[in-house]
Amino acid sequence: MDGTGPISRWKTVAAFAVIYLVWGSTFLAIRVGVREVPPFLLAGMRFVVAGILLYGWMRLKGTASPTRREWGAAGIVAVPIFVGDYGLVFWAESRVPSGVTAVMMATIPVFMALSEILFMKTQRLTARLGLALAVGILGVGVLVSHSASFGDAPIDRFGALALIVAAVSWSIGSAITRKLPLPASKAMSSGAQMLVGGVLLTLIAFALGEFRGFHLQAVSAGAWLALAYLIGAGSILAFTAYVWLIHHESPTKVGTYAYVNPVVAVILGYFLGGETVGLRTICGTALVLVSVVVITTAKKKDALVGTGLKRNQIFDQSTVDKNSLGSDGNVYGAQAE
Repeated sequence: MDGTGPISRWKTVAAFAVIYLVWGSTFLAIRVGVREVPPFLLAGMRFVVAGILLYGWMRLKGTASPTRREWGAAGIVAVPIFVGDYGLVFWAESRVPSGVTAVMMATIPVFMALSEILFMKTQRLTARLGLALAVGILGVGVLVSHSASFGDAPIDRFGALALIVAAVSWSIGSAITRKLPLPASKAMSSGAQMLVGGVLLTLIAFALGEFRGFHLQAVSAGAWLALAYLIGAGSILAFTAYVWLIHHESPTKVGTYAYVNPVVAVILGYFLGGETVGLRTICGTALVLVSVVVITTAKKKDALVGTGLKRNQIFDQSTVDKNSLGSDGNVYGAQAE
């Protein structure tokens, strides 16, 4: 940040605290919410409300509403990002501990790197990158293995599969986003994507029958607080803090949230969520984080250079300075809910 006064320094500290702690804690909030509210419905409620609030706020500030073409682009992005990624993560958290979910979603840079090497042909496979990818894949294997004994049970197979598909879906969404005519305003773009994504998730919840037997009055105060936290802190506050930071700090510093969030999620899941943290979780987490650190800090020619644009703030490449982009012009990172 270029400010020198104490207020600026405190703003920086506060903003980092928000993206570290809030995004790391949203995984536990999802876990609390899906215990009482069907997953796709909960995700739909979160993003419909957050999208309306962000869209309305930007309109009040005088930002133009997206054009029909831009709304269409937001809809295209919403399929892999919200349905394929967020929807599956919310569903998986009804079966998988929140801390492990955060670690699994930290593998997004791994899948992005594989996509660049195998399909997009925009990266070359160096020894360093190859080793990082192998370590990341090994970490996932440790978490999901049902054969190796680590002293604690592996995660649910269907939940693990859903999280892998979610990470791949996010990678696909990030790849197509740069080709779409989204609104120039990053906040309006994010609000539009949240709103469209929330509507799609709600329609899926209806199609899956999640409305049947669901009664609002039966939902506890704790679950409502979890939803409010996801909307206010996870989708609005943290997004605002991230956007401010990316314009005042280096992308490398901002991207450190990608390493901190999974650790925060595991710790909170253990102390507040009653989740077990055994040797399997510790080893898998360590391997995945080592892989992510190497990939996201490697030189541009060797691997992705990213700010780690969070799934929480929604993919919007316009928030990042061109020097912080990956080799294909996008930004990547671990996901925090």
